Amino acid sequence: MNAIEARNIHKFYRRYANRHKFLTLKSALVNRTLLQELRSQDHFEALRGVDFEVSSGHTLSIIGENGSGKSTLLKILSGISKPSMGEMITRGRISALIELGAGFHPEISGRENIYINGIILGLTKRKIQEKFDEIVEFAELEDFIDSPVKTYSSGMYMRLGFSIATHVDPDILLIDEVLAVGDASFVPKCLDKINEFRRKNKTIVFVSHDLDTVERISDEVIWLKDGRISMRGYPKRVVDAYLQYIGKKDEKKAEERHQAETEAAEEPAAGIEKRWGSGEVEISNVRMLDARGHEKYIYEAGEGCEVVFNVTSPQTQTDFAFGIGIFDAGGTCCYGTNTVIERFASKSLRGRGEVRVRIPRIDLVNGTYFLDVAVHKRDGYPFDYHHFQYTFRVTSTHRDVGVVRIPHQWRFSENIQLKTGGSSPQIQNEDPEKP
Repeated sequence: MNAIEARNIHKFYRRYANRHKFLTLKSALVNRTLLQELRSQDHFEALRGVDFEVSSGHTLSIIGENGSGKSTLLKILSGISKPSMGEMITRGRISALIELGAGFHPEISGRENIYINGIILGLTKRKIQEKFDEIVEFAELEDFIDSPVKTYSSGMYMRLGFSIATHVDPDILLIDEVLAVGDASFVPKCLDKINEFRRKNKTIVFVSHDLDTVERISDEVIWLKDGRISMRGYPKRVVDAYLQYIGKKDEKKAEERHQAETEAAEEPAAGIEKRWGSGEVEISNVRMLDARGHEKYIYEAGEGCEVVFNVTSPQTQTDFAFGIGIFDAGGTCCYGTNTVIERFASKSLRGRGEVRVRIPRIDLVNGTYFLDVAVHKRDGYPFDYHHFQYTFRVTSTHRDVGVVRIPHQWRFSENIQLKTGGSSPQIQNEDPEKP
């Protein structure tokens, strides 16, 4: 039996004119334009014919960009909002954790809010009393349960809301992105509770940007895009397709930004000098290429790239060197090298030429980086130095911190037992027999 059935769900919102939003009420009344300004300009369709079903006991995750309709769909599922068209059918008691602080009265205590929320969800006062200590203990709010909820931090809100939602024994549990505000110690407790629900064959609808968790807990994933279901199916397949889409979109933005930065390279930048040198040799047409020779400015960690640029020297030069540098967003030098360091001896440079630097692997952690390129004399005298003019991004599913991702492998003695979760660390051990 299906616990949830969504049939051709549409949701419209009205947009109102804001051309005269700074007019006073008096001027609107005098000019007789009040009703005109309150009329909707047009409609915005947040959901556009969404159809799906969730079998009882299954976990469905919904992913998508901000504004794709995820939260709107969850509000319709919970009954907070009604569809403009279509029908939403649910079977069983629903408990929802959708918006931070939703359902709480800020002026009264956490204790009173537990009772109010429990009654709203259909529990008797006696049943709430039986579960009260368990709810408070799970939320870790023993010292604050009699304080007004308005004094709670966002993490405390989330803990109390999640604890209530999961301890009222719902048949369907709806969870939005609120886990993002949880602290590092509490989020694993939430995930354990979700897994406990799965073992009890409860139905779960989970909305999140944490794709690793989505893959781990879901039976099925829906990808929403512009209010429509773009893809639905096996979690790994849908998540990979979504990541490819985001990667291409980000790459296009990076290419546009790179083009704009290249066109503005001649202009002085505020607060930082981006180009200097004597001009006796000039660098131009700086690009980053992938393995197929296509321009690319978003790379996955471990992927290879090639830095290519042209140099022009009207006069013959016999003393010259080429260099590159990679900096993180904070200005820290992640890596730098030049032909002097690598013991190339300069002989002759005249006219227009091309320099290529092949990087087999970009082993950097997730982040935005800047590429510097330079041509100078062996003693450092600059001909042309391009600083912080070219950006690229490195994406990674790993959560390492720092700058570089160093290949590594964990090993443990037999009396140390650990459970792996998510992607495993990269293993770079050429001889598997070596410790």
